[in-house]
Amino acid sequence: MKTLLKNVRAIDPQVGLDGIVDILIEDGAITQVAPSIDATADEVRDLTGKVVIPGLVDIHVHLREPGFEYKEDVASGTRAAVHGGFTDICCMANTKPVVDTAALVEFVKDRAAAADNCHVHVAGACTQGLAGETLAEMGDMDAHGAVAFTDDGRGIQDAGMMRRVMDYAVQFGHPIMDHCQDESLVDAGQVNEGVVSTRLGMLGWPAAGEELHICRDIELARLTGAHLHIQHLTSAHGLDMVRAAKADGSTVTCEVTPHHLFLTEDAIGDEYNTYLKVNPPLRTAEDAQALIAGVVDGTVDCIVTDHAPHADYEKAREFELAPFGMTGIETSLGAVLTNLVRPGVISYERMVELMAVNPRKIIGIAPVSIEAGSAADLTVFDPELSWTVTEEGFESKAKNCGFVGAEFTGRATDVYVGGVAKMLNGELVK
Repeated sequence: MKTLLKNVRAIDPQVGLDGIVDILIEDGAITQVAPSIDATADEVRDLTGKVVIPGLVDIHVHLREPGFEYKEDVASGTRAAVHGGFTDICCMANTKPVVDTAALVEFVKDRAAAADNCHVHVAGACTQGLAGETLAEMGDMDAHGAVAFTDDGRGIQDAGMMRRVMDYAVQFGHPIMDHCQDESLVDAGQVNEGVVSTRLGMLGWPAAGEELHICRDIELARLTGAHLHIQHLTSAHGLDMVRAAKADGSTVTCEVTPHHLFLTEDAIGDEYNTYLKVNPPLRTAEDAQALIAGVVDGTVDCIVTDHAPHADYEKAREFELAPFGMTGIETSLGAVLTNLVRPGVISYERMVELMAVNPRKIIGIAPVSIEAGSAADLTVFDPELSWTVTEEGFESKAKNCGFVGAEFTGRATDVYVGGVAKMLNGELVK
């Protein structure tokens, strides 16, 4: 099967590419990139006005299967990923049962292969049942393809246990993806502690509950030599600690989400919109601006979604009873293009680094570039397409997105996974 993409603006900082080119794809790989290609192909597509980049990667996604298929399953979650422009995702381990054995890693991989939408990489749990007490089967999970270890959804509370987790992770060369949350400080907090928690009459969740945990685990990473990856970082002070750790030569990386970049605690009004109840909570406008500065200066390594689907009835409960989390994999690209790229805060090249290049490096999967010989995992988007986020427009089973009603400019239109079209002109290929 040969596919020829013509007249598309290709952007890839890895190879210094930004220009209008033709791209020839054959047997799952890019075979030629040139200003003009005259070749016979099974399919020729004119992509004038569109942009192609290495396939987007989201290394923080909750697919919910096994155990919570009523919220999302591997098939629906990977459809949503493709609809959002992603060719690769890394799924978290907090399912039921928890992905803490090789058998469960294989289960998720089998479900992803059956769905055949995008590449799914599996993160195994650090501790059995996410209980923070006994090591999970890290060696067996590594042997069966796990790319990272995380107890996401909870922070590992015991420093000694975290040290043992890091010591083991070093042997396998995988990062520890760290949900930083000191439960003794966070307790039953619902929203960021401060003016807004007082206004809403809700229990506060201090940023220090995240920051103390970040500080502890940076020191443990120095001790063990582990690669520490801070998940969904939210505060200016937390970012400063990561910046300092990088300057000291520690192997520390971090991620931020669109909702922590572009939404703040002030978005939670008297209607108590539970779509805005997330873990960790939305912080202050000053924190959001600091995170954006970290995106610009390189302290932030990648943008992820923490895609956390829930059933409608769960989010329809009172704020303090509703579960934490929002979906985001179908709005991430639009949010970043609208709020960061179009205003000139970052370039297209920096966006590619944050959403395609660095995520692959962090979880240790093969790089993808727009050059001959690379896998044809490609995201195509229309930078001028304006659209409104609606609940009816999601491929995910869940609708709990904090950006519902937002107007974005820029959206994925085509996705190729291993050279196979998974979305064409904004419609999934069934």
